[in-house]
Amino acid sequence: MKTTIDPQLLLQVTQPMGTQQTKIAKDRAALKKSCQDFEAIFIQSMLKAMRKTVPEGGLFAKSNATKIFEEMMDQDIAAGIAKKQSTGLAEQIYRQLEKKLPKEP
Repeated sequence: MKTTIDPQLLLQVTQPMGTQQTKIAKDRAALKKSCQDFEAIFIQSMLKAMRKTVPEGGLFAKSNATKIFEEMMDQDIAAGIAKKQSTGLAEQIYRQLEKKLPKEP
């Protein structure tokens, strides 16, 4: 009779308790960072959509360099908003996905 051993269970049993807690804390931090990154992408796409509503024209024509600069600026602004002045989207996603993480011992 052949028995199989779950590698995750074996890893949990053989690891010292501090290592498990460190791994769980790292997983939670990584999840929080991923949620903030997702929120930043969402905000960036909102800024891009808002920029499209502004009519073009004026004294100078838009060059490729200007378009690239605006995209980079939108990305930076979105990252700042997601990190400091969160819209709450990242927090809601984190709460939902946190339930799937293993519980702390």
